[in-house]
Amino acid sequence: MRRRGLLLLLAGSALPASFQVRASGAAAPEPEGASPWDSLRGGGHVLLMRHALTDPGIGDPPGFVLGQCATQRNLSAPGRRHAEALGAALHAHGTPIGAVWSSRWCRCLDTARLTFGRVEAAPMLDSMFRDDDAAVQAKLTQVRARLAGLLGPANAALVTHDVNIRALTGEAVAPGEILVLRVADGKLLAAGRIGSPV
Repeated sequence: MRRRGLLLLLAGSALPASFQVRASGAAAPEPEGASPWDSLRGGGHVLLMRHALTDPGIGDPPGFVLGQCATQRNLSAPGRRHAEALGAALHAHGTPIGAVWSSRWCRCLDTARLTFGRVEAAPMLDSMFRDDDAAVQAKLTQVRARLAGLLGPANAALVTHDVNIRALTGEAVAPGEILVLRVADGKLLAAGRIGSPV
């Protein structure tokens, strides 16, 4: 996993370092005296999450069926535990969560349920791994349009795939890692990361 930015140690936090919010190199500075968790508690951010750790492999087995989890590459036991622990960390820090959208792949839906407790399937977040350029651009346009004007007192959560996150933000994330984004002037700006243990 890329280690960019400064590790922000949160005073008095009992959470492991893997769940500390770290500043992103592209982030605008936080107000003086504010911690990143304070910013999340205030809402108005996008939590863009890569699904948690899976069974070994890349992509899905030949002939997989989108609605049948047994035919797909799914979360591993450590991945499920990490997603649950991350959800507990968000709850412990009083992070308000509004809309929760996910790719329809089972590993994303399961990550969203374990982390946020609920999920709405969103085809715009489906894997772009085999998409052509036109399909990729269509999905990116839908995501940006859905986020426009959405944010308010809560944070929106999107669970998707590494390839989608790279296409949307240019950032690489580890399995189970969250990229914290702000929306400013119609653009998604990196504001920090909630780390993964891998």
